[in-house]
Amino acid sequence: MNLRDLKYLVAVAELRHFGRAAESCHVSQPTLSTQLRKLEEFLGVTLIERNNRQVLLTPIGEKVVAQARLVLRDSDQLVKLAREARDPFGGEFRLGIIPTVAPYLLSKILPPIREALPDLQIQLVEAQTAVVSESLREGRLDAVILALPLDEDNVRSELLYAEPFYLAVSPKHELCGLNSVRSEDLASAEVLLLEDGHCLRDQALEVCKQAHAVENTNFSATSIETLRHMVSANVGITLMPELAMDESDRTIRYIPFEPEAPHRRIGLVWRNTSTREALLQRLASIIRDAVSTSLPLAQPAA
Repeated sequence: MNLRDLKYLVAVAELRHFGRAAESCHVSQPTLSTQLRKLEEFLGVTLIERNNRQVLLTPIGEKVVAQARLVLRDSDQLVKLAREARDPFGGEFRLGIIPTVAPYLLSKILPPIREALPDLQIQLVEAQTAVVSESLREGRLDAVILALPLDEDNVRSELLYAEPFYLAVSPKHELCGLNSVRSEDLASAEVLLLEDGHCLRDQALEVCKQAHAVENTNFSATSIETLRHMVSANVGITLMPELAMDESDRTIRYIPFEPEAPHRRIGLVWRNTSTREALLQRLASIIRDAVSTSLPLAQPAA
């Protein structure tokens, strides 16, 4: 048994197809199938149910795959330890970021990161909180940028900035004439929100609850940009995080809340067992500086 065979097994488990698994492992299908047969012979158990329609794992196969993932993660960590010892601020770095932050933050932070850390090779993954947090937990990501707090054990986080929400309305909407918004102004108002799975939806729902507003259940958006277009067409109103605002767009008016603006807290999160503490602290510092310099409206972490 070797690490290569475990990689073949995990690939089959994830793709449920021998041909695609072989392609992902850059080997021929007969080679992959032969090695998995040898692995089964070595372990003395059947790991995979094979038929003409589908590939399934046996109950013991599921358990072996779970353990194989841990073994492969730990072996990768050994290689990373040696690489990071040679260059703690270089090498590959896998960063996850949620979609309600990525389009508005990445263009601001990537240039200063490249300038400060030229040997760092960042691989970006954009996905919802549940997906990136699972990838972080299982070692597929080194860190994630998302809304705090993250309900996960064994993680550390650094606050990057606090971002206030504004009420986004069309110039044709009855609330457009307000200079600021108070909770009572939104009583019984129907607010457009993102679909389930976005943490921004949960944060907006909390604001609506406090203001006695309700969700417009006739429409759920997949992105902030969809919400923006709906507001522009005067289909409804929504809550917009400050970094996503485009004040040059005259089809939308962004109205601040008073006396205290609702906000979300964006942070950098990583496993507390990570060996890249120095790099992660450096990244957090670079991002905070970029936000405070390029995006003066957002409130940086203290």
